[in-house]
Amino acid sequence: MTQLYRLLKNNHKMTLSRGQPIDLYQIHFPNSWSNEAYWDGLADAYDLGLVKSVGVSNYGVDALRACHARLSERGIKLATNQIQMSLLYRWPIENGLLDACKELDVKVLSYSPLALGFLTGKYSKENLPSGPRSKIGEQLFQDGAYEELLKVMGDIAEKHDGTRSQVALNWAIAKGTIPIPGARNIRQAEQNLGALDWSLSGDEEKLLDEVSAKVTGFLTPDKNPFPRKDVNTGLTMYDS
Repeated sequence: MTQLYRLLKNNHKMTLSRGQPIDLYQIHFPNSWSNEAYWDGLADAYDLGLVKSVGVSNYGVDALRACHARLSERGIKLATNQIQMSLLYRWPIENGLLDACKELDVKVLSYSPLALGFLTGKYSKENLPSGPRSKIGEQLFQDGAYEELLKVMGDIAEKHDGTRSQVALNWAIAKGTIPIPGARNIRQAEQNLGALDWSLSGDEEKLLDEVSAKVTGFLTPDKNPFPRKDVNTGLTMYDS
């Protein structure tokens, strides 16, 4: 059974269970090989009417351009690239990935916009999260830059009668992305939704850019598990 056949069979099952085409069908992360076969699978699913639009996740600049070109050959638009981006994870801005998405008219779905909860203001030096995140917290609180970011976020939130979480989401929106925050309860869901009631000013966005750029200690791309290259073609698949 080929990868392409498995992809289409799985998609067909999901479409039948829903009774209608899937709105957005994405490749969840780049593969170490046969990436073009997966792109063809997306195109076939679209041509068969199984999906309304197709996208990718965690694709770097080179992979994004290659997938976009492959789909364009069949007259199909690459709709989305779902990538990690937040005030603490700015790599897509700094390495040109966000600009490439804008150039190709690919919508960015920014996941983890609250940076594992570190942009909500609920943690402190004395109250770190448990598990692996505790180490990240220790690193963030080392030099004061992270605390300065939280202070600026708090000041902006107070001005808009909002929360730090809403500041983080509105920053992601200001960058032209569609943030997809998690929510463990109704209160968090309502708080996330409240970000749509207001927006950052240009000066506020600029200030957040300046302050967040000084923060170190959060995750870096080399810590993520995604394949860097296609072993057969040499194409760089992931960069941030």
